[in-house]
Amino acid sequence: MNTWIQHLPIFPVVVPLVAGAAMLLFAEARRTERAIVALCAALANLAAAVALIYVVSDAMPEIWPDGISVYLLGGWQAPFGIVLVVDRLSAVMLLLNAVLALASLVYAQARWKKMGPHFQSLFQFIVMGINGAFLTGDLFNLFVFVEVLLAASYGLALHGLGAARVKAGLHYIAVNLAGSFVFLIGVSLIYGASGTLNMADLAARVPTLPDGDRILFEAGAAILGVAFLLKAGAWPLNFWLPATYSAAAPPVAAIFSIMTKVGIYALLRLGSLLSDPSISSGNLGGPAPFGDGWLFGIGLVTLVLGTAGMLAARQPQRLAAYCVIASAGTLLTALGLGGAGMKSAALFYLVSSVLATGAFFMLSEMIERTQRSGENVPEDAAESFDLEEPLDPSRPDEAVGIVIPAAMAFLGMSFIACALLVTGLPPLSGFVAKFWILSAALETVPSDMPLEALPTSIWVLWAAVLGSSLIGVIALCKMGVRLFWNSGEIVTPQLHLVEAAPVAVLLLLSVALAVGAGPASDFLGLAGHSLSSPQTYIDAVLGGGPLSNALHETEVIEVIEGLGGVGGVGETGGIGR
Repeated sequence: MNTWIQHLPIFPVVVPLVAGAAMLLFAEARRTERAIVALCAALANLAAAVALIYVVSDAMPEIWPDGISVYLLGGWQAPFGIVLVVDRLSAVMLLLNAVLALASLVYAQARWKKMGPHFQSLFQFIVMGINGAFLTGDLFNLFVFVEVLLAASYGLALHGLGAARVKAGLHYIAVNLAGSFVFLIGVSLIYGASGTLNMADLAARVPTLPDGDRILFEAGAAILGVAFLLKAGAWPLNFWLPATYSAAAPPVAAIFSIMTKVGIYALLRLGSLLSDPSISSGNLGGPAPFGDGWLFGIGLVTLVLGTAGMLAARQPQRLAAYCVIASAGTLLTALGLGGAGMKSAALFYLVSSVLATGAFFMLSEMIERTQRSGENVPEDAAESFDLEEPLDPSRPDEAVGIVIPAAMAFLGMSFIACALLVTGLPPLSGFVAKFWILSAALETVPSDMPLEALPTSIWVLWAAVLGSSLIGVIALCKMGVRLFWNSGEIVTPQLHLVEAAPVAVLLLLSVALAVGAGPASDFLGLAGHSLSSPQTYIDAVLGGGPLSNALHETEVIEVIEGLGGVGGVGETGGIGR
């Protein structure tokens, strides 16, 4: 039993990888078999994520002390081998990704899986890449997993045809290829300066770097941070996001809503490990742009522009895309204020916002059917992909599915729930998250400090969060009036049960998150405090032994020469990955 649990961290990577590869063996026409494999893989991924949450919550301290599991691939000790690390933060992200992936996949079974080839395999590969990014303990494999999820996302962004989708998808591909190049340059500079890419070992080595190597390291960190900000959808590198997310197929846009959080996760993880003042050269929170001041400024501008985009949006899916930008801005602004309590509050907000935007993307497409029936897919394109029932936008009765009683009531209530979540109004989890962020901001200063003496950054955070909520209410009310109470004819849509159920489940999970805010905040509070005290993570990855200290170059050479007769080491003395 214990042996099986010790191998649990590899499951979120292996399960979608095997499922995605297996489905490539099926002919494209065998959609039923592909759907069964995909759904089974999604359920297995969810089960593994739930099990990881249970184990890291100190349920089995004899196996995983301090709630941290380090999985050594091939048995190689860090920093020489590849490691997967599960702690409370990564376990929460894995569970969130598993829930959103299952909901999006179920929604896609109605008809979106038929709109192009290899949708099921690409979906599994993007899930694998996101899971791997949350699990990996070194920068090189973070680059590998990010490239895997991006490669899959390129195909998914173009899934469904349409001129707007192709144009936005090509822009998305070009921007992210450039971002990957920047990512690789930053990783190369960091390795050249420190001699390691293991994140825990990096935190141990950097304080001992000479001045020349320190400058090279900080340059590499700055370049790497730019790549993370691009992935996170932060200003000024988020110009590609609204067009791409608004043009993507709804289940694809839903899974994309957590993809931006990979960049925020990387900023949070690496920033916490490099938060030692000796590493950051006096910049609190880590080298630029991992430092708190940088994140606060970038996040504030991102939040303002995302909120303005919400007000200007004319289509519901584009509005949801700007909600993703606004949520990224809120997270970066909150994390930039610093403090363990603020990190915990930001994590609660992250969970709530991903559930809300994921549901909003899928809901947007169903709402748009009240204005027009079906997806604008040419009939010849439908035939080329062997659609079982081609959709004709000019014939409302062509929409496939069973009529859900009070469909308009379901869409209207779901839209209200999404609006409450996005804007942070009570009683749903969005309100709890924003209230926690505002209260955590006050906890960063002494309790006896008078209001007039509070730092300007706290007042700015309060104004930005409350102002964005107010403008969000205006934008969503305007959109709701236009969609549900306009003077034009509204078509009552026919919905698949598998389309309505995922949206309802995500919204109900948001309700459950608000009802169970106490246990959730306790768990996320421990996650936030562990990020502010990264030494436990470092000791767990490096074994708490001699490797926990920075290794000198001569020691590394001695280790490599000692392994030379065993194999796996090239003639140049380097260990290949």
